[in-house]
Amino acid sequence: MTTAHTSTEPLVVDIAIVGGAMAGATLALGLAKLSATLSATLSSATLARPLRIALIEAHVANNNHPGFDARSIAIAHGSIFELTRLGIWPKLQHLGTAIENIHVSDRGHFGMTELNAKPLGLDALGQVVELARVGNVLFDELQKSSVSVFCPAKVTDLQAQTDGHLLTLDNGTQLHCQLLVAADGANSVVRQHLQQPTEQVNFDQTAVVANVITDQPHQHWAYERFTQTGPLALLPMTSVPSTPSTQARYSLVWALPPAKADELKNADKAEFLAALQQAFGHRVGRFIDVGQRVSYPLTLSYMPRPIYHRCIFVGNAAQTLHPIAGQGFNLGLRDVVGLLKVLEHAFSSNTATEIDLGSSAIVHQYLAARQADRDSTLNNIEFLVRGFSNQYWPLVAGRNIGLRLLSWLPPLKRPVAQTAMGWR
Repeated sequence: MTTAHTSTEPLVVDIAIVGGAMAGATLALGLAKLSATLSATLSSATLARPLRIALIEAHVANNNHPGFDARSIAIAHGSIFELTRLGIWPKLQHLGTAIENIHVSDRGHFGMTELNAKPLGLDALGQVVELARVGNVLFDELQKSSVSVFCPAKVTDLQAQTDGHLLTLDNGTQLHCQLLVAADGANSVVRQHLQQPTEQVNFDQTAVVANVITDQPHQHWAYERFTQTGPLALLPMTSVPSTPSTQARYSLVWALPPAKADELKNADKAEFLAALQQAFGHRVGRFIDVGQRVSYPLTLSYMPRPIYHRCIFVGNAAQTLHPIAGQGFNLGLRDVVGLLKVLEHAFSSNTATEIDLGSSAIVHQYLAARQADRDSTLNNIEFLVRGFSNQYWPLVAGRNIGLRLLSWLPPLKRPVAQTAMGWR
């Protein structure tokens, strides 16, 4: 899959993307589409040639890829709109399971509410996809695109220069780019090379993630249940051929204290299912099976300024969220879309023959464009985690009254639903 480059001179590109998981692959495909659109609509004086785009990814897209593993994610309605506009969602649509309704409850208390697609005039609030299957499709599309893909390949050296960045890969290939985009996840190699700081909020929780089967169909319902240990989410999934129609498959994300998470991750199947049933209740029927369980610590990690000299950080390289409300990929996609819009504006408003895509002006335009949405989402996520994991009785009463008000006063649901769907 690695693009051949035999010259001893560095391969010169306009934009190099390090990291080819969801955010990086989507950005690369979006840039290829933008280049084709600009070539068709702008004069040769403004865009003398197609954009030269390189994508460097350390892992082949399979179940062992850390960005395309066995997990599932919820893609919000607003994200579906943007992916459709980029020409990507039509390629992924067959992999999605619609979320038509969301049930939210606070275990042991009276607070609960529902968010429903139909009153909003929508077919679905979002779609659930399995990352491993998405990864295969995205990499197939990259192979058909104008993007130069280096995979598997790792960045071993990175030098910031006046006019760009010089990247050295583990196969000896060197690339020079005007603009470097880091989309290489929470442990970003680019961020480490450039020695950029992050801030972290430790929630003292660990997520246990698994696929589970119940003895009742899911009817396209998703669930967010707040418990004393943290949120427990169930996302509806497409059934596999071996699953009877009377059963359902869900993606489970269960936040627990670290010691309890380790205990349940390693518990036998019957013990795990009994604990899950006790925590969640019987709203989805009886839990009858569970697949492989994995776990990871839950923190809020973010860069105060997700930019550097000729470098922009997007997705998990810029911020890693707690999975509550399922906003991680959706925020990362808005990073991607924001960058594409800034670059499109740079070309459409500039009459110069050559545009410096890594200029300070473009990098800071991106920062300004993303600031408000990013800050708001980070603050809201921390508020939700703190507010719904706290058993201080005034907070318990307040959040349960709030959930009930959403049920009693349906007009209040619209702004909540719009936020959940990624509308900005």
